[in-house]
Amino acid sequence: MSDANRCQSMMMEFDGLLLDYSRQRATVETMDKLLNLAKAAQLTEKISRMFSGDHINSTENRSVLHAALRAPKDAVIKADGKNVVPEVWNVLDKIKDFSEKIRSGSWVGATGKPLKDVVAVGIGGSFLGPLFVHTAIQTDPEALESAKGRQLRFLANIDPVDVARNINGLNPETTLVVVVSKTFTTAETMLNARTLREWITTALGASAVAKHMVAVSTNLALVEKFGIDPNNAFAFWDWVGGRYSVCSAVGVLPLSLQYGFSVVEKFLKGASSIDQHFQSTPFEKNIPVLLGLLSVWNVSFLGYPARAILPYSQALEKFAPHIQQVSMESNGKGVSIDGLPLPYETGEIDFGEPGTNGQHSFYQLIHQGRVIPCDFIGIVKSQQPVYLKGEVVSNHDELMSNFFAQPDALAYGKTPEQLQKENVSENLIPHKTFSGNRPSLSLLLPELTAYSVGQLLAIYEHRVAVQGFVWGINSFDQWGVELGKVLATQVRKQLHSSRTQGTALEGFNYSTTTLLKRYLETSSEPQI
Repeated sequence: MSDANRCQSMMMEFDGLLLDYSRQRATVETMDKLLNLAKAAQLTEKISRMFSGDHINSTENRSVLHAALRAPKDAVIKADGKNVVPEVWNVLDKIKDFSEKIRSGSWVGATGKPLKDVVAVGIGGSFLGPLFVHTAIQTDPEALESAKGRQLRFLANIDPVDVARNINGLNPETTLVVVVSKTFTTAETMLNARTLREWITTALGASAVAKHMVAVSTNLALVEKFGIDPNNAFAFWDWVGGRYSVCSAVGVLPLSLQYGFSVVEKFLKGASSIDQHFQSTPFEKNIPVLLGLLSVWNVSFLGYPARAILPYSQALEKFAPHIQQVSMESNGKGVSIDGLPLPYETGEIDFGEPGTNGQHSFYQLIHQGRVIPCDFIGIVKSQQPVYLKGEVVSNHDELMSNFFAQPDALAYGKTPEQLQKENVSENLIPHKTFSGNRPSLSLLLPELTAYSVGQLLAIYEHRVAVQGFVWGINSFDQWGVELGKVLATQVRKQLHSSRTQGTALEGFNYSTTTLLKRYLETSSEPQI
């Protein structure tokens, strides 16, 4: 850290963002070697293939084109030889038109009242991304003003408690439900959708569904069968992976209903700015590439299995949960893209909380327990500044003092010699010693607006892709999600037959049989 030339070479600026990775356990030579690794892994070609619409998701025979979701109108991005950008903008224009009708009150509910509350029903990629963006911009002054008098809630968990919490205090007469499911078959989402349909029809009659429920889906037949007018379905495409779908109608529709399309368009432009940077900037100055290579270095070479995402902004409280899915569902793989077992570990265990909350929670382990590389994310200008008369600094300065201090505390630590000079008693010296040399990086954003939230999202999406490209895995499928679903179907059938016909439990191991038996004997579920 005392080598100014090294530190300067490990700082990158782009479009208002400043990345400082000088606190990584890497020398200038390390970075050269990692850039050579990128070359050997054909990273340039793989990025080019992604943006060209090649079917790089080979196990599902699909393109990977989430960048097309935020491309400018005049861009050309092809899937199977066809420019998809006009299709994307057709949907965006439809969302703009629909959200303006709802927000202006020209579209009203079954009893003639304006729809001011929205419940978005989805799970996984249909939930975590939109929730992150909503939480990030809801206290931004422009977004706050645009959302006056409106509420946006997200229903994901199949647990009926989540339903109860989401409809608590809402009136069906003023509520619009957005059902987000690509196939309209996702078990959790569709049961929650049916539950909210029941809530609406009980209060307002069956015909109210057409006025109070819309869909984001590709399966228009099932949308219509459900009772939603297919004209009120907003499309997306099979080249959009769920965890990469927040820039599609999955996120843009509920966010536009809450904040207006013009705010959400700024979010898309921020993401597009990073897409262009990622596609065209030399690797040694390319922020997502550098971050991806450093993650490979930390995981596969230094053997650190986890990464902490630590935004010093309460508005980013849902960022780590979203990136958990983007990263762990993408890169949690044990075989190469060709299906061969990998001789090295891939993927990271991602977790995080906003600072300073995390400091009073898990930072103890980060400082004196296992080594966990950290991403510190700071914001120069607060969304809601407060300065109390008589205080030494503003509230935001107090927060950011910690943002600047923590990376140095991890890097330098504290030696027994320093503690002795401070006259710390001998028996406490081992307990107060910090080993230091713990890697982190810092990302500083000028302010947290819809635009910079888009930038942040795209940086992390592309970082994950870079890791997967270098590791030689498919970051765009998620077969690991399937097995549990299949086994749950077997349990569901058993629960139904046991409750309705008293069928004995069979086909399960001793442990599961015992647990199921206890559940059936003591649960208060009604006999169907």
